[in-house]
Amino acid sequence: MSQFRVVMTDYDWDSLDIERGILAAVGAELIALQCKTEAEVIEAVHDADAVMPQYTHVTRRAIEGMTRCKIISRSGIGVDIVDVQAATEHGIWVTNVPSYCVDEVADHAILLLMAAARKLLVYTGQVKQGVWGWQMGKPVPRFRGKNLGLVAYGKISRAIHQRALGFGLNVLAYDPYVSPEVIRQAGARPVSFDELLRESDFVVIQSPLTTQTHHLFDESALRKMKSSAYLVNTARGPVVQDQALYRALTEGWIAGAAADDIEEEPAKVRDWRPTNPLLSLPNFMLTPHMAWYSEEACVETKSISAQEIVRVLMGQTPLNSVNRPRGQV
Repeated sequence: MSQFRVVMTDYDWDSLDIERGILAAVGAELIALQCKTEAEVIEAVHDADAVMPQYTHVTRRAIEGMTRCKIISRSGIGVDIVDVQAATEHGIWVTNVPSYCVDEVADHAILLLMAAARKLLVYTGQVKQGVWGWQMGKPVPRFRGKNLGLVAYGKISRAIHQRALGFGLNVLAYDPYVSPEVIRQAGARPVSFDELLRESDFVVIQSPLTTQTHHLFDESALRKMKSSAYLVNTARGPVVQDQALYRALTEGWIAGAAADDIEEEPAKVRDWRPTNPLLSLPNFMLTPHMAWYSEEACVETKSISAQEIVRVLMGQTPLNSVNRPRGQV
């Protein structure tokens, strides 16, 4: 009989061999499920020693029903799907994998920005239909000398900044948690949120999803942007309000947008169907929350999240905790 029970609430990995191998070394059994609702999570985790969520929310109700859990190990950067406060109150560690995909997301943000502004889908679509002409994507802006606004200035945004320099972009940054002096020393110009919206030709969102950033880009924010501006969201989908973005794109408040996720977050929905009206727009691009992806990043996040569980089950302190649980010194 296994010494520990580890529940993976949901996953979209091709294989769980990495996690199973790491956990088996300390006598932990991995139970891999596909929970999509709170009720399913509550039933699955009540007697787990550790929980590994990928997309499914681990709510206060689920945490209050846990009788043995010592750690909730998120196999990714964001922990917005976990009620960290509830976990802290119940003496449960919450961990993440903070730095496994910095280069991947930075590369993807630049890719989406270039593809949207250079009208990649328009041109390739027209060519495939037998239309050959540079006029099909008008207007296309020059990058050099334009303003790139970064919403948040953490590790990934700083990597985007470095890549943007090669295109001759001027970088503006808004981050209420980073001092203006740090931003200036990095070569960017610190600005307020409103200044970023008004002055940027291109905006890239890389902020975490919190109560403060939920629907940060609503109708009010989008109306402040230039009509020639492009918006890229490589953060969480709900940072941008879908309905407001649809109006912005159809009514010409902004020129175009690209995202790696949308507000409804399809990975968290069972039997998702592409009915979102944004998907019908020629000036909107969407990738399936894969900005983080590379083969190397897969190995890192799977390994690190499992290793954190091992540390806690063995009575050690995790390396990447986002809380200090009650009762822990």
